[in-house]
Amino acid sequence: MTDMTHDRAGPHQRPAARWLHSLLSMPAGAILLVFVTVQLFCIVAGLIFPDDFRYLSPQNMGILMRSVPVLGCLALGAGLLMIAGEFDLSIGSVYTFTAVVMAMLVGSGVDAFLAAPAGLLVGAAIGLSNGILTLRFNLPSFIVTLGGLLFWRGAVLLINGAVQVRFDPGPAFDALFSGTVIGINAAFIWFVGLSLAFWALLHRHRFGNHVFATGGDRSAATAIGVNTARIKLAAFAIAGAMAAFAGILATTRVGSVQPGQGAGLELQAIAACVIGGLSLRGGRGSILGIFLGVMLIFTITDVLLLLRAPGFYLDMFIATLIVVASIFNHGLDRRGAAA
Repeated sequence: MTDMTHDRAGPHQRPAARWLHSLLSMPAGAILLVFVTVQLFCIVAGLIFPDDFRYLSPQNMGILMRSVPVLGCLALGAGLLMIAGEFDLSIGSVYTFTAVVMAMLVGSGVDAFLAAPAGLLVGAAIGLSNGILTLRFNLPSFIVTLGGLLFWRGAVLLINGAVQVRFDPGPAFDALFSGTVIGINAAFIWFVGLSLAFWALLHRHRFGNHVFATGGDRSAATAIGVNTARIKLAAFAIAGAMAAFAGILATTRVGSVQPGQGAGLELQAIAACVIGGLSLRGGRGSILGIFLGVMLIFTITDVLLLLRAPGFYLDMFIATLIVVASIFNHGLDRRGAAA
């Protein structure tokens, strides 16, 4: 009787186990499972305790949509660079520096629609310079961009001092980057749109294949004709430009730039990428994983705020999540190498 029950149950269990195994083997499978689980708990708790846990309230959803895009844009650029096998620790300082440059240009009479592209060009140029120094002198990008982090942080104080810079771009620019469309924050729409563009670039374009090849095995990529130096330089430039774009979103939202407002954002962006399944060794990851990693960080932050938990709880939880994700990603790297 026991054997017959086992035989009947087995076929129903094996497909579920295979599905879970295939899901966890995907670059963003684990983070997708975690994110969906967390969302289900939050939604159920919000429905059962609508007054005590206001997760589903329009006000809370609005706060989430306004908070996510800045870190999300930084993480998209940092994640693309990580897949190419490099790091950029200067993006937090570049984010602030380019925002100050843009705000000062607007303050001097330049139209915001001209100042913003200028800020993007400055960000891309800084990223490109990081890449040139890294490749020309064969230095670890960690060291080069750590120097960039300190240099551009000091440059902000050099050109403007330790005071905030007001930013008044006009109603059209403000509506484009911080308005609402059908109740959805414009900055969040930008983040989703850029995520789709990065997905197409990375997963549906030859450039993306070259990025994965460069980060996975640079020598092998060179052997098959990939210009790995050009790919890395492009990835550095994109990371810098995305840092500048994050500065545009943040500055438009609050109407000013604080000299130290980007401190620590580079580590949060890298953390979101690691949580999203990107390999620290390069060559593996997905845009969906980056997107979900950012969303999970802000969901957990939101939950802890709604529960009135101390702030250090968030740091402890995120730190634990980073270590667990790194161990899981390392296991996938070893499994891939063994295969």
